[in-house]
Amino acid sequence: MKNILVIGGATGIGKELVHQLIDQGHNVVATYHETEPTDNSERYYQLDVLDNDYNLDFVPEVLDGVVYCPGSINLLPFHRIKPEAFVADFELQVLGAIKIIQSVLKNLKRSEGGSIVLFSTVAVQTGYNFHSQVASSKGAIEGLTRSLAAELAPKIRVNAIAPSLTQTPLADRLLNTEEKIEANAQRHPLHRVGQPEDMANMASFLLSDQSSWITGQIMKVDGGASSLRT
Repeated sequence: MKNILVIGGATGIGKELVHQLIDQGHNVVATYHETEPTDNSERYYQLDVLDNDYNLDFVPEVLDGVVYCPGSINLLPFHRIKPEAFVADFELQVLGAIKIIQSVLKNLKRSEGGSIVLFSTVAVQTGYNFHSQVASSKGAIEGLTRSLAAELAPKIRVNAIAPSLTQTPLADRLLNTEEKIEANAQRHPLHRVGQPEDMANMASFLLSDQSSWITGQIMKVDGGASSLRT
């Protein structure tokens, strides 16, 4: 049994991951911001990652894994994006992760083998129209992943998952009709959009001992979108 912290575990990928880890017998503590959890509520703590004075006293003294799920999807033409919007994304997706990791690093170092899992996007390594805002902050996540993996080895592994479009509340406006779902599915070689369990499966693997020789990697879970043209 591992002690695992999931930041942003009340919806989407985080929620699915919490369920998987509990089913596997792990001790999971998770956080939410605005959307209160509908189940396993005793495991959840409210937390605003943008707050400079939050408390993580609920985290176990020995922590075997941490997953940072908060993110945003803001797709606009570059000329319409204000610099402040880039800063807001960076604060949520990069600085938020940095603050959490720094806060629990001592807990992770007490583990026999800690694992950190972050989230990037397929749009970092494959250019897409209107993705400059999200790709900029997630590009920083990929740099952070590799740098931390080098610095924290061999005690703590650090990896990131780069999804393509996934059917979560975050992507609702892109997938809120059957027509949109089908159109986006056809853009992927496997002819479907991602599901929360697809990403949670990879996160669960990266937290497990089965991935004990994997660190510093960006794992593409994208239905083949970044590599294949069919």
